[in-house]
Amino acid sequence: MAIKQKKNSADDIVVFSIIRESQCLECGAELRQGDFLKKEGDKVLCLSCADLDRLVYLGRGDATLTRRASKYSSLRAVVVRFSKARQRYERQGILIEETALYQAEQECLGDADVRARRQERDALRRERLDAEYSEEFARQVLTRYPSCPEDEATMIAEHTCQKYSGRVGRSAAAKAFDPEAIDLAVAAHVRHSHTNYNEFLMSGWERYEAREAVSSVIQKVLKRWRNDL
Repeated sequence: MAIKQKKNSADDIVVFSIIRESQCLECGAELRQGDFLKKEGDKVLCLSCADLDRLVYLGRGDATLTRRASKYSSLRAVVVRFSKARQRYERQGILIEETALYQAEQECLGDADVRARRQERDALRRERLDAEYSEEFARQVLTRYPSCPEDEATMIAEHTCQKYSGRVGRSAAAKAFDPEAIDLAVAAHVRHSHTNYNEFLMSGWERYEAREAVSSVIQKVLKRWRNDL
């Protein structure tokens, strides 16, 4: 599918590191100082509602690593923060796909540094991951979608567990393995991993336009994974 440009290719998706508490206007999640948000028109969105919660943060400081990671990431955003002293927004880093960061680290750093960085991120992930819940969620995914590859079911479960970690009022349905919550998690994974959705966002499409454009592809993948042939 050809990707129609809707903005200058040099423009970036911008995410704000906030300096005062706020609230997502779509899901109601509380956003604390230092959290990330995206503005969509007059709306303030958490990264989950903005479909950017699969990205990891890479702070500024290593220009080569940042450049290479940006090149390898199909979806990325620039993180800025308002400086009261300078009265302007200043770049803090970027949000990128973790696979892109791994690839860039492999090229830029020595083996020991790569291992240390990955161990640090893995340790942080484990702190946020409820292993028993994640394993059960993956089993529930495979029950509803028996042809979903097992590694992708694991990815869906781990992301869902981390996504709802510590978010009061949002985790109840997922924790109860509600079928709708499972379906939404699987569809979100398919949207990012099996369609041109990321490319549409990077080309300046509005979120709702990009979702509509890839909806038929998502349904085909879900139908195949459900064995609805």
